[in-house]
Amino acid sequence: MNFFRNIDAALIWTGGGEYLRIEPWGTDSVRVRAAMMHEPDGPDYALQPCPMPDGVRVAIAEDGSAAELANGGLIVRACAEHAPNGASGYEEYRCRLSFHKADGTLLFEEVSHGGSLNIRARCYEGHIGGDHRITASFDAPRDEHLYGMGEYQQDVLDLKGSSFELAHRNSQASVPFVVSSAGYGFLWNNPAIGRATFSRNGTRWVAESARQLDYWVTVGGPAAIMAHYADATGHAPDMPEWGLGFWQCKLRYWNQKQVLDVAREFRRRGIPLDLIVIDFFHWPHMGDFRFEEEFWPDPKAMCDELHAMGIKVMVSVWPQISLESEHYVDMRGRNLLVGTDRGEDIGMMFEGPSQFYDATNPEARGYVWDLCRRNYAAAGVDAYWLDEAEPEYGTYDFENHRYWAGPSQQVANIYPVEYNRGFYEGLLAEGRRGDIVNLTRCAWAGSQRYGALVWSGDVGSSFADLRAQITCAIHMGMAGIPWFTTDMGGFHDGDIDAESYRELFLRWAQFSCFLPVMRNHGDRSGLRPDGTMKEQVAAADGSRRAQSGVENEPWSMGEEVERILVKFIRLREAMRPYTRELFASAHSDGQPLVRALFYEFPDDPDVADVADEYMFGPDLLVAPVVEPDASSRSVTLPGDGSVLWADLRDGAVYAGGQDVTVAAPLDSMPVFARDGKDHGLAGLL
Repeated sequence: MNFFRNIDAALIWTGGGEYLRIEPWGTDSVRVRAAMMHEPDGPDYALQPCPMPDGVRVAIAEDGSAAELANGGLIVRACAEHAPNGASGYEEYRCRLSFHKADGTLLFEEVSHGGSLNIRARCYEGHIGGDHRITASFDAPRDEHLYGMGEYQQDVLDLKGSSFELAHRNSQASVPFVVSSAGYGFLWNNPAIGRATFSRNGTRWVAESARQLDYWVTVGGPAAIMAHYADATGHAPDMPEWGLGFWQCKLRYWNQKQVLDVAREFRRRGIPLDLIVIDFFHWPHMGDFRFEEEFWPDPKAMCDELHAMGIKVMVSVWPQISLESEHYVDMRGRNLLVGTDRGEDIGMMFEGPSQFYDATNPEARGYVWDLCRRNYAAAGVDAYWLDEAEPEYGTYDFENHRYWAGPSQQVANIYPVEYNRGFYEGLLAEGRRGDIVNLTRCAWAGSQRYGALVWSGDVGSSFADLRAQITCAIHMGMAGIPWFTTDMGGFHDGDIDAESYRELFLRWAQFSCFLPVMRNHGDRSGLRPDGTMKEQVAAADGSRRAQSGVENEPWSMGEEVERILVKFIRLREAMRPYTRELFASAHSDGQPLVRALFYEFPDDPDVADVADEYMFGPDLLVAPVVEPDASSRSVTLPGDGSVLWADLRDGAVYAGGQDVTVAAPLDSMPVFARDGKDHGLAGLL
């Protein structure tokens, strides 16, 4: 008896109530879906339609015991069996999958049922009256190295042996795509709350609630895997020229005069500046999506003056709708807000009670964009900072929230994709092309296609936090999100009067110079003339407004900090031709700008877990200083003796395959050019 079928080059198996579908999905790639008591269906989530590749082959054994689907360099083998189970007393059906390279090399496979253990690789635990808790379990190489999964605040590079919550939080972006040194990439195409575990004794993916199992597999080297992934989930747009330079921000410029005074001072001092950011609470209430007139009397005139100086304008948007907002009643009446299943219908209490708008609802996306179009875009605002994109609930009670797209347990992780989508599609409808950048605090698989520039959230101001940002940048790139940045100096309470913080800030600035976007931001503290550490803000009638941190400009921490920071801002300017090439590669081929050493040297086992260095593109090795009071650091140079590395500072040349200790005074950071490809930067450090 044969339970396999070949339908339009898709391999179908049924048995025991389960429907299993394996189909080609892009070059050297397949999509696997399975469901209980219904055929796989539903949203494609991260995946986009892919044309049918040439040469797909499906073969089914005559006795129905096995089948094989081959797509380019990837082969999926399915072994089926059914027999009476003496313990359960009825016929049981199984179909075990294994994934191979074209030469037959095993990549990974579903776990065996284990004889008397009676394990199911695809396990469906029913929720009474609802869907399933779904677990997919695999045997994978014990010696593989894993990279990707998005942003988790840790300095771990090789993810083998790690476990991850599949959920978003402030400074945590769960992007469930992982790349193996064994030569495969794996996307868990399910936005449900869950967990991923990469143990030596097995890999396990769990969705707490889902209608079906859904994952995508590709094969190749790191560059090929990332290109296939971009084809399957969407390519990042072109980065506009104003994304290549320096961005200035602080928490927070609270009036129009401050913004213009800062921009004028940049120009007076001759410091390059591409974009200035107007942070949160420039609005009367969250959800009003407009400037408060008392503090911003003429936004269009402000934007016009900034544009005349060659500076773009970005404004912060929060997805919360305050209960006091002028739009709350209307949006609640139209069912445009996130709902709760129990308790108070409030998502957050920061600066007053509010609820998030439901970005999974296309009507809600259109409603919010229309307000931003009329109140920001019409005034000349160029770009949007989509903050709180997780969204950041006051309590991360994922079970309690419900979206237009479904219960939070099933769809919560899709929120940042749809949040960015609303602004990206809105700008496209306005005729914008080739210059859409959404600075956003979270992402999921596919966010890159909507111009998502992810920053790492409200991280601390310490050297430990700085070290974690290196691996965050690498893993975001390996998860298919090539646009990444951080708050230079960390977000929380960097004291600009403290020498220890000034040192940290400069080391962070040096690192930021070699990120996709170089951006200064943070909630700074320092002793103000009135003895306070923050600036208190009030309206003319005496009513309170959100406070502001102290100054955060290049000149705010003294002449030495300004001199060194401006040196790196000018270095960033000199890098424009190279950075432009890297963004073009990210757009066309899905290549990350920030790359672990293994990416360029996959055959060098000594660099598989080097977590405090990285490649900025193919040619520059960056070694940030991540320890306080350091005047030198050890640098691992990958490759063998045929690869030559030139220190951009003094021109000294070293052969690959060794560790070297080099000087790293406070005004310098070790950067090495590969095989003489210095891109005109020699001597500028």
